[in-house]
Amino acid sequence: MELGRDSDTGGQVKYVVELARALGTMPGVYRVDLLTRQVSASDVDWTYGEPTEMLNPRTSENSTQELGESSGAYIIRIPFGPKDKYIAKELLWPHIPEFVDRAINHIMQMSRVLGEQIGGGQPVWPIAIHGHYADAGDSAALLSGALNVPMLFTGHSLGRDKLEQLLKQGRQSREEINTTYKIMRRIEAEELSLDASEIVITSTRQEIEEQWRLYDGFDPILERKLRARIKRGVSCHGRFMPRMIVIPPGMEFHHIVPHDHGDIDGEVERNEDHSATPNPPIFQEIIRFFSNPRKPMILALARPDPKKNITTLVKAFGECRPLRELANLTLIMGNRDDIDEMAGTNASVLLSILKLIDKYDLYGQVAYPKHHKQSDVPDIYRLAAKTKGVFINPAFIEPFGLTLIEAAAYGLPTVATKNGGPVDIHRVLDNGLLVDPHDQQAIADALLKLVSDKHLWARCRQNGLKNIHLFSWPEHCRTYLSRIATCKQRQPQWQISDAEYDNLQSDSPSDSLRDIQDLSLNLKLSLDGEKNEGSGIVDNSLDAEEGDSDGKNRIENAHLTLSKGMLGGSQKSVSTEREDSSAGANKFPAFRRRKHIFVISVDTDTTSEFLEIIEKFNEAVGKDRDTGSIGFILSTSFSISEIHSVLTSGGLSPSDFDAFVCNSGSEIYYPSSNPEDSPSGLPFVVDLDYRSHTEYRWGGEGLRKTLVRWASSINDKNGGEIVSQDESGSTSHCYAFQVKDPSLIPPIKELRKLMRIQALRCHVIYCQNGTKLNVIPVLASRAQALRYLYIRWGMDLPSVVAVVGECGDTDYEGLAGGVHKTIILNGVGSGSRKLHANRNYPLEDVISFDSPNIVKTDIANSTDIRTSLGKLGLLKE
Repeated sequence: MELGRDSDTGGQVKYVVELARALGTMPGVYRVDLLTRQVSASDVDWTYGEPTEMLNPRTSENSTQELGESSGAYIIRIPFGPKDKYIAKELLWPHIPEFVDRAINHIMQMSRVLGEQIGGGQPVWPIAIHGHYADAGDSAALLSGALNVPMLFTGHSLGRDKLEQLLKQGRQSREEINTTYKIMRRIEAEELSLDASEIVITSTRQEIEEQWRLYDGFDPILERKLRARIKRGVSCHGRFMPRMIVIPPGMEFHHIVPHDHGDIDGEVERNEDHSATPNPPIFQEIIRFFSNPRKPMILALARPDPKKNITTLVKAFGECRPLRELANLTLIMGNRDDIDEMAGTNASVLLSILKLIDKYDLYGQVAYPKHHKQSDVPDIYRLAAKTKGVFINPAFIEPFGLTLIEAAAYGLPTVATKNGGPVDIHRVLDNGLLVDPHDQQAIADALLKLVSDKHLWARCRQNGLKNIHLFSWPEHCRTYLSRIATCKQRQPQWQISDAEYDNLQSDSPSDSLRDIQDLSLNLKLSLDGEKNEGSGIVDNSLDAEEGDSDGKNRIENAHLTLSKGMLGGSQKSVSTEREDSSAGANKFPAFRRRKHIFVISVDTDTTSEFLEIIEKFNEAVGKDRDTGSIGFILSTSFSISEIHSVLTSGGLSPSDFDAFVCNSGSEIYYPSSNPEDSPSGLPFVVDLDYRSHTEYRWGGEGLRKTLVRWASSINDKNGGEIVSQDESGSTSHCYAFQVKDPSLIPPIKELRKLMRIQALRCHVIYCQNGTKLNVIPVLASRAQALRYLYIRWGMDLPSVVAVVGECGDTDYEGLAGGVHKTIILNGVGSGSRKLHANRNYPLEDVISFDSPNIVKTDIANSTDIRTSLGKLGLLKE
């Protein structure tokens, strides 16, 4: 690992790799996959381009570690974003959907391989998906929703806290900060992670009480109240909060050899007198800076980043003459060849430090080597300990402070910031002093006290060595796994196996019937393990059927429940015999046979324009569709009954389409050629497996009542009915509202904030030029529906073409990223351009409009569309 090369390669990288390695050796863990970006660039190590790398377990020289049945831990590098180019984390946001799609592909392949190895032929899915940092949290939320697997999250450092710290420094305005760090997109990703996570793992209690409480989606007091209500079996009225767990990071101790307690000065002299064990090269690299290398060494190990506060440390050292006389200062600030080639902020900090060294004439007293290897770090700690030195972390805020634990393991007392994780570390180790990082004099006084008081130094050293085992990786992993065990296990579930699926024949009605039955049978309780009020299709009505051996009755009951909760249709029985003749069901396995699938996701202002777009694309693909190699999916904010009306008015048949993604992605339907078999009387059958995938944290009736109160408050404020419930457009998993005047309601971000503050987890979308509001499950969306179709039916995502307008609903950005192709129709949906103002960040921050997978075109004629398809490498003559 090239730690310290830039602000993206700090302690978090080491933490995640060591966690994966340690988990891979734990009993009961079969495999750990650490997913990251594959980088094949000349300016990084060549191994970053390797698709797979095994993390060998670290063992001491005199012991072997038995892995048992474990196959270990692996780094899996997923190619996404610009090829052959290393890019900073702030620029990764537009490429996150591509990472998610390729990660799903890897997970699905691995689930089949592990199924053959240890699963008896059944797929073996991940036990949990753990996101580290905001971008991975966003990714993990999407993966968790698509795969129906529990999610964990660790923030490491948090965007809201960083924003506050930067604003306090006063160097940049809020707009400049957002431009540099894409901070608002990062904060939204952290809010999404709170929405989706079952457990949030923090390093310290301070992180929970002072940092996470800054977020709309978390309140420590409300979290405790909800947990207490759940334990008592009392309804939470659709409110959910992730569980915050403090688990300090671990550390590898196998390579640490404790020093004896003899004369350390004598040890230095013996090493200088050509002892049998020569000093490591890094010793000489540091010592060459000093006039008197025997003086105690004050050691700081941090990137030259403004938040690390190294400049204040140099000022404290430079302005305290007693400290300068007693000690040397060593600054290990990453690796550099040329300051001019460093990142702007890092170069600025380093230049400031060099100027301070010159100002205070610290030559011979301060070391700042240009290079060090990761393997040199233990030797650097040892050198500081040999000189009876002190380790310091003066950061303005430190999320945890792993270097403090490392220093303690080598017998170094510490001085650390009182803001963040060091408080908890100090409470356990009791091996140093805490200081206000803004107080230069306090920093100097603490350092002087430790280097001048030998008894205090010895006591701090001894305390650190005595208590350090509490931060071992095995200790961390035991707690970690015990917490995962408390999650209600979820995974992709449907009755049909891959073998059965592969044997499905498109001309066999009985085989297709099996699909309908599987869709209908998979009704289950809320995935959160708690009873939701008004959750629509809940197992209450099905519990009585569990003892019924007649499968027909279960399917019949499922469809009856569906008719009550979703479509409001008549409650008529559905016979399996009549379903058996449903030719429309043959559509289900068609996804694998399609060469290309066009997803019409355009939200137009008029039905005629919507139908015109469908007609133009039909003309563009022409004969290709007649061969059966082209499929179509409608993906809209409409309900299924509204879609039926649109199709009828345009003379189109439901059988012209492979699937219908309705209500902004909260429902998926397939065409059925026998409408009398549907409880709604409509020629569609619903995918109930998708319901179980998106049921997680759906607030049900409690959420609906809150939305109704919100609508009433808007109406009262404006003296008229501005927002009203849309009964016909609503389902049990989509609460729809009509908006009379979009200019009189708050932006979507305000409503989303309101829901999060009340711990209601949902996805809020303004649709149809802002005249409609859909509220759906937090893990549902039109983009997620496509991923589900890939996982469930094998639909090939790279051959999917999403057709969107120039602007669209507020879920627009999810449809313009990923491995699928996107066609943006100029002039379509332009009336809803103001909907994009509902975001806290520009679209360019999250959509790569120069991607080769995105083209823009007019819909004047089908020739233009076919030309665009050619640019995407599709339908070439």
